[in-house]
Amino acid sequence: MAGLSANTPTPTEITVHQQSKVLEVAFSDGARFRIPFELMRVYSPSAEVKGHGPGQETLQTGKREVNITALAPVGHYAIQPQFSDGHESGLYSWEYLYDLGARQAELWRDYEARLAAAGLGRDDAMPIKSSGACSSH
Repeated sequence: MAGLSANTPTPTEITVHQQSKVLEVAFSDGARFRIPFELMRVYSPSAEVKGHGPGQETLQTGKREVNITALAPVGHYAIQPQFSDGHESGLYSWEYLYDLGARQAELWRDYEARLAAAGLGRDDAMPIKSSGACSSH
């Protein structure tokens, strides 16, 4: 299975906290993370966000108030959240969720640096996409 190894901790508890906009995940190794929905959304593992290769990432903005409206299990290895902005194509493996939780501070710094470099803010609206070669997004 993609994103899993024999040593990957697995979730023992997953709780969606709508009011505080965080996904709380407890793992089999004792780690527990509170991952903001916004962080999950801007680092979605989907092709819509990551692109199809290096340099094709789409910087996400305007996601501070995003909610998770549904959360579906994917086999025994991932979850697929549906976000209030309609995004639902990211599959979050246990390994990816663990990484998001463990590296939150670093990921926030990277995100804020990328926003600053682009002259954008977290609450700026997403630009309208022009139609490109990839019609699936």
